[in-house]
Amino acid sequence: MRIGILETGDIPAYLVDAEGSYPAMFARMLLAEDPRLSFQTVSVVHGETPSGPHQADAWIITGSRHGVYDDLPFIAPLKQFISDCVAAGVPLAGICFGHQILAEALGGRAVKSEKGWGLGAQDYPLVNRPSWMEGSAAAYTGLAVHQDQVVALPAEATVLSASPFCEIAAVAYGDAERPSAISVQSHPEFSPAVVRAIVKDRRDSAAIGKPLADAALASLETPLLDNPWPRWILSGFRRSLAARAA
Repeated sequence: MRIGILETGDIPAYLVDAEGSYPAMFARMLLAEDPRLSFQTVSVVHGETPSGPHQADAWIITGSRHGVYDDLPFIAPLKQFISDCVAAGVPLAGICFGHQILAEALGGRAVKSEKGWGLGAQDYPLVNRPSWMEGSAAAYTGLAVHQDQVVALPAEATVLSASPFCEIAAVAYGDAERPSAISVQSHPEFSPAVVRAIVKDRRDSAAIGKPLADAALASLETPLLDNPWPRWILSGFRRSLAARAA
């Protein structure tokens, strides 16, 4: 499978040497699940544009420090590309910012939440579980670094997970068993070390503050036992591609 990575933001410079860029993190995460995959990056945040939906078999939209409501030149073309992929039957997965812009492009809405920042290890109960979401767990633990949230979805969308803080934490678009797109608010590509470094860097900021930062750091002390999203993303992609080929 050829996976295109739509790079919508840059990893903070203090993390790049140790962890790599967003595309490097996603490639490392997914290759651990399937070493036969190949990847190509289109850095839309730096002005690159994909040639079309079929440049890859499936696409991942990365996280970003930007908001979907920002007046940036790559936002509108990316929304159009998302719509083009859905029309062409080429599946997508969106992570954090990607989760939010998928909602915006397909008829939903994302905003800067009045709830403030979601940081650290967060538990997300599953409220719907299509068959490609393999495993028996009733919830997963995700690593969160976000203030923006999806607050509305189009009719043809299914909420997969929700928490009291983030009520639309993961979504399947179209037929949930053969999704045209899937998305998750947390960062499955991040390690606890990445989130720890980000939180420590922002601990003294007025936007976050020490009490929230310290609680987030404490949440990272418990080891994560499973990260189901690499297999769920690939399983969702394969289900969609099989449906298109049938």
